Amino acid sequence: MYHAPGTQGGVGGGVLTRSAVTCELGRVLPTPPPIAPRRLVATWGIAIGALALAKAVSLGVPMVAANLAGVAALLFVLLPDRILRARDEYWDAYGLQWWGVADARTWRAWGQGALWALGLAALIFPLFALGYAAFADALPTLPGGIARALAPYVGAPRFALRAPPELALRVAAQLLVVALPEELFYRGFLQTGWSRAGGRTVRVLGAELGPGFLRTQVLFAMGHLVVLQPWRLGTFFPGLVFGWLRARTGGLAAPVLFHALSNLLMLTLEASFYGGG
Repeated sequence: MYHAPGTQGGVGGGVLTRSAVTCELGRVLPTPPPIAPRRLVATWGIAIGALALAKAVSLGVPMVAANLAGVAALLFVLLPDRILRARDEYWDAYGLQWWGVADARTWRAWGQGALWALGLAALIFPLFALGYAAFADALPTLPGGIARALAPYVGAPRFALRAPPELALRVAAQLLVVALPEELFYRGFLQTGWSRAGGRTVRVLGAELGPGFLRTQVLFAMGHLVVLQPWRLGTFFPGLVFGWLRARTGGLAAPVLFHALSNLLMLTLEASFYGGG
């Protein structure tokens, strides 16, 4: 397996882009066959199984409990990275648009991703906020068991617009620890891997969606059940948007940014209606 001179490969070594390897070697590298779907699912199972184990350990180890999101981020990056490196593949082939901080291509790609994310947020977020308000008003009227299965909230909502506490830290965490690793794993590794396996595609609003599109979002939602909170299955629906953005834009910048914005919106709504953070 090829690594850049002076490195040992892995996340911190080697290179991120296949084009950089091709340029240095002076020849075109052969394209490896698609990753077998069963290996994609097995990798997901290993990641979620390890995360479930970490969750169990966290019940008795406060340090693990405080860093569970970091554990998830490491699993979502390291497990697929190991597979890609063994295949002489790099993250650019799976949607990561990154050529270095000083490269104009990086800023151009992420700038375009920001426009997609902000544009979609302008369309979806007001409707979601109205739906959330209606849901918050209806929740106290439901039987206790149903209400507890649908949401973690207790008591009647009292709206007062608030930002979540430690906003700057929340923004950084949602972008770098939550959205980026999850999008690399789900919309990058899984959705791209499935799309390469072939199958019938459907064109939806300019995006070609293959059989792996829905499978990816199902696994995304099921993975959230590791914390044993049934309402987290609702992540299937924003997952559809993240996956559509991946297919429509051809990269991960837009879904990463829209994912982070979506989580921040949810934190803001929870703080505003329930005073939580």
